[in-house]
Amino acid sequence: MNDVQQPTAHWRIVLAFVLDLITFIVFGFLFAKLLAGLAENGISLGSVLVAVLLIFAYLVVSKRFGLTPWRRILGVRS
Repeated sequence: MNDVQQPTAHWRIVLAFVLDLITFIVFGFLFAKLLAGLAENGISLGSVLVAVLLIFAYLVVSKRFGLTPWRRILGVRS
């Protein structure tokens, strides 16, 4: 048996990054809108800070478990 791990295809790495970015944008906007509401002229600074903190928590948890959810789904290994 050969235990050598094959390198991950570049398209999977790029796709995982793009899907993570889309996830950050969508969830960031939803959290900002739901938790702090929209200000008169757009999203308030407080809601943006909450969204940034939640995204940071997402990255910390992902780092703790080794992969982001999209990297895990697409089979991307670091």
